[in-house]
Amino acid sequence: MECWVPLFQIFLNSPCPETEASLWLQQSFNQSGSTTISTTSFLSLLNKPTDITITDSSSSPSLAKRVMWIQTLPNAVQARILSFLLYDSRRFCESDLRQLAETMLKECKELDFWVKRAAHQLLDVVSRSNHEWLTSLNLDSEEELVDDEFSSLPNWLKDAANDSDLMFPWLPISQKQFNLAMQFSSCGENDDPLSECEEGKREMMDDVMEEVDEVIEEVDDYLNPQVEEMAGRLKDRLFSLQSTAKAVELAGEIRQLCKGGGKSLAVLSIIEPWRADDETAAVLMSNLLDGNEDELGWPSHVLCAVILPKLLLLKEPASRALLTAAIEYSKVHQRAAEYALLLPLILRMEGINSPMCDVITRIVKESLHPGHISAFCQKLLCDGDNLKKFISLPCHQCLIGSKLVWTESLFNLMQNILNHNIHLTQDSVDRLVQHAWESAERFSKSLKFGNFLLCFVTKCAPLLSQKSLLIEATQRTNTLVTKSVLSKLSSL
Repeated sequence: MECWVPLFQIFLNSPCPETEASLWLQQSFNQSGSTTISTTSFLSLLNKPTDITITDSSSSPSLAKRVMWIQTLPNAVQARILSFLLYDSRRFCESDLRQLAETMLKECKELDFWVKRAAHQLLDVVSRSNHEWLTSLNLDSEEELVDDEFSSLPNWLKDAANDSDLMFPWLPISQKQFNLAMQFSSCGENDDPLSECEEGKREMMDDVMEEVDEVIEEVDDYLNPQVEEMAGRLKDRLFSLQSTAKAVELAGEIRQLCKGGGKSLAVLSIIEPWRADDETAAVLMSNLLDGNEDELGWPSHVLCAVILPKLLLLKEPASRALLTAAIEYSKVHQRAAEYALLLPLILRMEGINSPMCDVITRIVKESLHPGHISAFCQKLLCDGDNLKKFISLPCHQCLIGSKLVWTESLFNLMQNILNHNIHLTQDSVDRLVQHAWESAERFSKSLKFGNFLLCFVTKCAPLLSQKSLLIEATQRTNTLVTKSVLSKLSSL
């Protein structure tokens, strides 16, 4: 109990207890090797049965009642603890959090309003554990989801164990491409290493590009009139859905028609699933997949037909349902997310805006492996020819260009990626310096551009081989951080 006293003092006195308690807990884990400081022991303390004495002036003797230890605390402290458990729920076992919230709501009849509200919020969140959380968006069902994700292997690791083709789930590389990369890395000294290595690089990239080309060429195929008619009927049903159960049923029929017709992009172009509301789109996303499939096949088709069109026209912050669906889907299908969502969105003809930047930042930070992000940035900054190799429906290609359009939001995105401690390659840094130099005049008074320069110089200082260009670019700006950037550059 003594080890938790500082934490309870935070709940009692702090004006912002959630973040301060989270920081204290993290520091305690880093500094203490003892098992007395653990999330499990904290929840055990809160759940500990405790006897209290209830004195009623109208009767004697006093009554004894057994409650959870958390119920012996003041109502304000109880509410703050539950709010903290919601804020930092990833540190705790979801089944234990669910049991705590359920017990408080069921056994405590006269619960304080704020305590009851915090317990309800905690229960709502921890009841959505895996990708089936989307069923909680339905209109006619409140089925409880049971999942012990905290104490079992993550789903992506289970899937990887059953997939013999992918070497690393977080990297867009297959067994064949991995073998080519190994050949490339072991070029002999007696041979011509440059020519062999370049050939290995080209062959590995060509394999990926051939797959993307096959997807793009598919939409030009002739579509059977009967399939086209069935797709039209599914489109009509899409706009008349009344419940999640109907949406799940429709998703199954869409998947069956696309797989049976063999030309899924053409079929999806007729159905237009991106026109559904965000909640329905989220349900479709979670029910359109069926088993392990090629990342650049059906998973990519689902992304570019349901999520991508919504984001290409995004002008306001994305809804929670849409953003969560995109993040959860991208976690499982990272390669599809790269070619069918991130790449075409960043290549938007008019450039990305602030809401798009926020969405891409969340997907990059929460769904992709750092190594994958670094490789994606290198392709984005240095591989102009292959930027055209994205996946989208024909009707949306007019919104997507073949080269980067540098806006304030795109520089802000690069800053967010650097703040995520992503290590860029030397050629990526050189290209970023070049783009900054070319854009300095246009964004001379932009604070976002100035903040990007400050972050860029701070994070990539050892790789700044073109410092003179960066100094020249900074001197063209006139913002609050211009002097700070020049000062850092002069100290390198």
